[in-house]
Amino acid sequence: MPRSNLLAGLDILLIEDETMVSFLIEEMLEQFGAASVRHAARLDAGLALVAAKLPALAILDVNIGGETVFPIAERLESGGIPFVFITGYGRDGVHGRWAGREVLQKPLTVQEFEYGLRRALKL
Repeated sequence: MPRSNLLAGLDILLIEDETMVSFLIEEMLEQFGAASVRHAARLDAGLALVAAKLPALAILDVNIGGETVFPIAERLESGGIPFVFITGYGRDGVHGRWAGREVLQKPLTVQEFEYGLRRALKL
């Protein structure tokens, strides 16, 4: 049963290369009512998912398989799609033009995740 309807009916893109973390985040997204969660664990796969269909919201691990996720962030930004960075390094893991974006530090609680999603969605 959903915890809230924060993401009711939304298609979410999740870019995360750690399987267990991906499962935990997907579970939280489902608790918030997400209609679907599309995953990728590699940069090329994530770019292909974005090219196929823009999501309503994206959750982006900053470092996936040794590559940064910033090319995906650029495509989402150009499409006006809100997104949240997640990283074990916290705000220190995101720099330059992305420094003003919502950044959540792993591990994160359900409450922290919900707060970050609300900020990204401007709710």
